Amino acid sequence: MKRFKFFIFNTSILIITSIIFRAIDIYFTAYVASKIGSENVGIYQLVMSVYLFGITLATSGINLAVTRVISEELALDNPGGIRKIMKKCLYITLITSVATSIILYINSDFIIEKCLHSKVSHSVIYLVCLALPLISMSSAIAGYFAGVRRIYKNAIGQFIEHVAKVIVTAFILMLYLPNGLEYSCFALILGDVLSEVISFIYIYLIYLFDKRKYNNTTELANSPNYTYKVVRISIPIAITSYIRSGLTTFKQLIIPSSLEKSGINCAESLSKYGIINGMALPIIMFPDILVKSFASLLIPEFSRYNAKKDYKRIKQMTGILLFLIGGSALFLTFILFVFSDNIGNFIYKSNNVSTYIKILAPLATFIYVDTVVDSILRGLDAQVGVMIINIFDLVLSTSFIYFIVPQLGLLGYIISIYMSEVLNFTISLFQLIKIVYFKNKN
Repeated sequence: MKRFKFFIFNTSILIITSIIFRAIDIYFTAYVASKIGSENVGIYQLVMSVYLFGITLATSGINLAVTRVISEELALDNPGGIRKIMKKCLYITLITSVATSIILYINSDFIIEKCLHSKVSHSVIYLVCLALPLISMSSAIAGYFAGVRRIYKNAIGQFIEHVAKVIVTAFILMLYLPNGLEYSCFALILGDVLSEVISFIYIYLIYLFDKRKYNNTTELANSPNYTYKVVRISIPIAITSYIRSGLTTFKQLIIPSSLEKSGINCAESLSKYGIINGMALPIIMFPDILVKSFASLLIPEFSRYNAKKDYKRIKQMTGILLFLIGGSALFLTFILFVFSDNIGNFIYKSNNVSTYIKILAPLATFIYVDTVVDSILRGLDAQVGVMIINIFDLVLSTSFIYFIVPQLGLLGYIISIYMSEVLNFTISLFQLIKIVYFKNKN
């Protein structure tokens, strides 16, 4: 009962804070779009694709590895191993993040010219390099708080980061915009980096205080090799994440050029890309933040069930969760579709954005349910399978964008989004059913 109350408390905290965070992000995006225009929003989205790829290289699957290993050790009544786990994980993140920053720095010319079409300066890449070590270590510490089920501390850190990002970025944008729109991307990335610095200082100090709870605990004599456990989980995730993130980045980078090949000029293709990816899709994904908040807590819970081989409980929880999330997802999809005009006009003051919200609304059900399915699979030690599905999906959708979108234009891009989400959902659900209901028949 106590564990259930902790789960409900953590879920409530995550849902409430996530709603606030996503609302802040959407309104801030609307504010930025009104200042710099949809074309520059598209350029910013391209930069963020490179940024996110760097984060993937720097973190190398450490967040999930920390959460999984700590959850399993607590389930086996071995809290004394937590200090050693975290020490090793923080060293690993520092090494991978510094190496990633060096790689990006060395290849900054290629990234600017070939990936970002020389639309931004080298200083943007240098800012990303400075942020990666802090983001990577923050990711490991966030995994620690998820594993020990004090998720509210992560929520506070994210709140500080979001508030700092809005305030700092708005101020910097105000300073740089008089110099021309070309400085807008630098201002946005600088604001993001400074907010990451503030967030890291908070979460690291809180971690130093929190870990004292385990100073007097004794590690079991038969404790496993934690480095091996962490590496066993993180390396497969890292490798598949590299592939997935690389494909995702490549996919995002070729969308504007593929649209341009269909006959749309460069400015218009960047504008359409900015409207769909930077404005319409965040609205579709807004309810998904509720699902992700809940789903992130399923990983340690299902890890505990899996460690104890409690397959009956796994089946019960899986059935209940799919029923509840499926029903909720259909309702949220209906709301997005029916009120798309109101939502678009209220937030962006644009009928153009409203049109794309309505077109993409049916995807919401697949996205929301797939989020929960993937989290359950990760908790059941099937994270590699999840990554393989994502990679297959990305290869197919990227190929579609590269070869078909130049022929079909904007319609082809929208078809590629539908194809990607529906395919990913279908295969993931089939894998979950196979593991839960057929592989473990106890």
